[in-house]
Amino acid sequence: MPDSVFIEDTALVLDEAAVITRPGAASRRGEIEAAMLALQPYRPLIHIEPPGTIDGGDVLVVGRSIFVGLSARTNADGAAQLSAAAGRFGYDVRPVAVTGCLHLKSAVTAIDDRTLLVNPPWLPPDSFAGFELMTVHASEPYAANVLRVGARLLGAAAFPRTADLIAKRGYDISTVDVSELAKAEGAVTCCSLIFDENAAADAGAGA
Repeated sequence: MPDSVFIEDTALVLDEAAVITRPGAASRRGEIEAAMLALQPYRPLIHIEPPGTIDGGDVLVVGRSIFVGLSARTNADGAAQLSAAAGRFGYDVRPVAVTGCLHLKSAVTAIDDRTLLVNPPWLPPDSFAGFELMTVHASEPYAANVLRVGARLLGAAAFPRTADLIAKRGYDISTVDVSELAKAEGAVTCCSLIFDENAAADAGAGA
């Protein structure tokens, strides 16, 4: 399974449940069983069913908002299934048309709970009403993919101008060489599923 390094595409982990995706590329659907077994101890599981398809790279969670990219890998049925599942927990799910790149997160990620880093030519900016938008440096269209780890940000070393723009706004950003991953349009968010292992129990107690 040569694409399995891009683990993000196999699942979406919310505080309340883990959504096991159905990747848009049929060659990747064998990856989801391992993700399901790994996440089962931490979350109730919800599955995307045919004919729906979703890649996790097309899903951006910012607080209680979830943006779902409609792309070559994620279809309207998959987005509707996710909307129904996450809507039960009070999330506002918004579809976003993606053009010019493989996944939504190639074009937009969050740098905090109210600010999104975007490359506007690849998606309609008005899809993100209520959020502040920061545009990547014009010479670095692929720089919008950054990973939040707590209060810190991780970006690709290939995009120093955008990293400098982010740092000048007071954010703590580090960079790493992901040039090999970039050959398959991979980036820093693609290779991890980051979640609080105790959040599901806390959400259940709150309910």
